[in-house]
Amino acid sequence: MRVGLAGFGNVGQYLAARLDAGALPQAELTSVTASHLDAARARLARFPSLRARVVPLAELVEDADIVVECATADAFAGIARAVLGRGRTLLALSVGGIIDFPDIAEFAARHHARIRVATGALPGLDQVRSAAEGTIRSVRLNARIKPSTFVGEPFLERQGFDFRVPLDGPIRVFAGTAREAAAAFPRHFNVAIALSLAGVGLDRTEVEVWADPDVVGAVHNIELEADEVVLSMTARNRPSDANPKTSRLIGPSVLAALRSMIGPLHVGS
Repeated sequence: MRVGLAGFGNVGQYLAARLDAGALPQAELTSVTASHLDAARARLARFPSLRARVVPLAELVEDADIVVECATADAFAGIARAVLGRGRTLLALSVGGIIDFPDIAEFAARHHARIRVATGALPGLDQVRSAAEGTIRSVRLNARIKPSTFVGEPFLERQGFDFRVPLDGPIRVFAGTAREAAAAFPRHFNVAIALSLAGVGLDRTEVEVWADPDVVGAVHNIELEADEVVLSMTARNRPSDANPKTSRLIGPSVLAALRSMIGPLHVGS
């Protein structure tokens, strides 16, 4: 299976390293694109056994059967349109960008393409998806984030928060719907979008966000009530060594998604 990477930051380089090491023999990394192609070429040179090329996005979609989007929410819509418009499979990370592409599912269907969302930072989405086949009454996401992660966040700065000053304890910085959370925190709340897509949608998924100086990495708690099940699930993510603002599990979650798409065994509903 031919795999392309749209974005070559920490996650893209993690995947290149794992594929270079033979972690998924059924997959061949054929091409990479990024906002700065020369920088991507320098990074790709660290993996001399890979035969991948660094190319513009238009060439990437011709080279790959599956394109892993590991860029940014701002770049998501453009990447998704290019990939899905060619009938390819999109494995998406920056799904906060779906806000800018609301008809993405219909667009994919028209072009006989598919979208898969990688969701390593959240627990129990198989159970959420299963509950959605019945009747979900409510879904709530409580997220606790290290305050330093929010430094430079425009939405919070407009509210008067300054997280360069240490906090004495947790403070709530947001309460609203998943749609509102994605608009307020485009860099952070892919998790709210993923939960919404698995469950009851952007406008019925409730989100609280706390800046908490006592957490090591992001802590996500999901509370769900349905006719079939009541769920309470918590993920305590460890921060990435390369980028402490992201979860260490994101890269492995993409590799696991690729394995389930390409390998002979798929575990999960």
